[in-house]
Amino acid sequence: MTADWPDKPEPVTDQNFDEFVKKYNVVLIDCWAPWCGPCRMLGPTIDELAGEYKGKVAFGKLNTDENRDIPMRHSIMSIPTMLFFVNGELADTAVGALPKESIIQKLNSLLQ
Repeated sequence: MTADWPDKPEPVTDQNFDEFVKKYNVVLIDCWAPWCGPCRMLGPTIDELAGEYKGKVAFGKLNTDENRDIPMRHSIMSIPTMLFFVNGELADTAVGALPKESIIQKLNSLLQ
């Protein structure tokens, strides 16, 4: 869809969320908060995957403390929660600090 694929997670807010998920074919949004231990554990994995999947998947990070609308819209009750979008539509969700291999499996299934 677009040539300017990010190679690291982009900050996503309530204001730019819809634009971001529609800009790329496949998007992973990491919903997190600074005080969340599992979120901090997941962060480096998300950073690595953003580099590895550049050009295929765009990664965004949504701070749930600073942005309340999107977590409410997607009924997020626990963090970290990952939202997976394909062509602007929510395709899957995952809750918890999943191992990198599990996230890779989800991404690869969405890319087929």
